[in-house]
Amino acid sequence: MEIQKRFGAGAAGPVLANSLLFRTSDLDEARDRVSRVFCAHRLRVVGESRQIDAEMYFRRIRGIGVGRIRYGASVSIEPGLLDSFALVQMPLTGSEVVEHGGRTVDSTPDVASVLSPTLPVCMRHGDDTEKLFVKIERDALERHCRQHLGGDLRRPIEFRPEMSLAAPRSRSWVRLMNWLCDEVAGERSGADTILDSPLFSAQIEQMVITTLLLCQPHNYSERLEDESPSVAPHFVRRVERMIDENAHEPLTIGVLAEHAGVSTRSLFVGFRKYRNTTPMQYLKDVRLKRVREDLLQAAPDATTVTAVAMRWGFSHLGHFTSDYKRSFGENPSATLHR
Repeated sequence: MEIQKRFGAGAAGPVLANSLLFRTSDLDEARDRVSRVFCAHRLRVVGESRQIDAEMYFRRIRGIGVGRIRYGASVSIEPGLLDSFALVQMPLTGSEVVEHGGRTVDSTPDVASVLSPTLPVCMRHGDDTEKLFVKIERDALERHCRQHLGGDLRRPIEFRPEMSLAAPRSRSWVRLMNWLCDEVAGERSGADTILDSPLFSAQIEQMVITTLLLCQPHNYSERLEDESPSVAPHFVRRVERMIDENAHEPLTIGVLAEHAGVSTRSLFVGFRKYRNTTPMQYLKDVRLKRVREDLLQAAPDATTVTAVAMRWGFSHLGHFTSDYKRSFGENPSATLHR
């Protein structure tokens, strides 16, 4: 299916035609105006043409923004890390090659690119390329993911960088983008619209981010699918959050039960039934993960396995080493000396 049929022109004209941000043939102006929406980057014209004919349309809605951009020439775009936002790019025409986190995406009207905030990126944008994009603020993305998981994120969210727009799992995303573009197209210049409503814009932000988290694979996808927050009792998720956020504290089963407002027996039964583990085993697993994170980041000449293990409450080093190797397939000393 041609992407124009997905995000094509409607009665109001081309996609987002009423949200023009700038139009220019000056390379430096284009770089400056695009940087204001995204981030500082290097922009170079490549190939035979040295002249650009750039234009950009953009509509911000709370923690997201939807837009359309073209350069009218083949250009190289090098932002390094996006850092403060994620970006979904969907070519309407043409193509671009996206290098992201060590992987290459040949983005076309059938294949979108999904860029994560903490992975390096550079792009080669074809001279006939025009693309629809959705910018998602990192804070909003991580906030919604935490809410769905019911706990803290120990690592940044990293998406698979290619999204097949023709795949069944992407249909919800495509339908949502069509609806969102129609809503923006229906706005009248200078008039307050429903998109300006704090209540409605918050719902749009949630819909866009939740749909992306569920449609596009990432490093928390399995947890999102396994969590079943509508089934597990609130007290189980409440204790999980407490452990995730306070694993460095001297937590006991009594403290956890009191925090959850249930008996210790109910807490054991809830974890066994809905998580197939115990509260204290969950605490141990979280602490083991924190040890591994610290070991991977530490300098071998500046710390020891013993110091890190003790910091996270593991006083019996023999038992700790066995548990660590069982969890991660290697001794903690091997992790430290990577």
